[in-house]
Amino acid sequence: KLRTQVRTEIKRLHAKVQATMIYVTHDQVEAMTLSDRIVIMRDGYIEQVGTPEEVFKRPATRFVAGFIGSPPMNLNEATVDGGRLVLKGGQSLPLPLEFRNKVVAGEKVIFGLRPDDIYPTGHGLSSGEATDVHELSLPVSITEPLGNETLVFITLGEKEWVSRMLNPRPLAAGETIKLSFDLSQAHLFSAETGKTLRS
Repeated sequence: KLRTQVRTEIKRLHAKVQATMIYVTHDQVEAMTLSDRIVIMRDGYIEQVGTPEEVFKRPATRFVAGFIGSPPMNLNEATVDGGRLVLKGGQSLPLPLEFRNKVVAGEKVIFGLRPDDIYPTGHGLSSGEATDVHELSLPVSITEPLGNETLVFITLGEKEWVSRMLNPRPLAAGETIKLSFDLSQAHLFSAETGKTLRS
């Protein structure tokens, strides 16, 4: 509670004095709420510089994608095959339209989607068109009720993924539900370099 109060006071002070301030933190919530621009570093090197919105919505690397966001972005290895992203275990999703001219058949990529962009059908908000939303029926591993929302964990491509359920209803472990994947918000990163394939 005290940490939250201090964070608010620092933000007020910054607005009042109108001076450039440098604030170093390992806490991404502090970084996102206090900054006009964020410099994200890894092993002494800059990974990305941008506004909080830019680093959240357009991460330049796989590292930034997995670091910013709570819960973090779901990331999984995939292979491009016939206009689809094939995950381990054989499950697949359509290749997002934005990346169709940026990858080739057989290419290994890292596919990413934030928990907000995966939701039990009817319990989320799509940012794209109806044609951007793809449904899969998957069993629920576990849920974390948070009051006005529930985090729903499922297995996809042999990895655990987390989705966010708005206006939640009770779900039982093992129950199979329809999940909507808003592919208009998908991210693809090079499996080799970790850099975004978005131009």
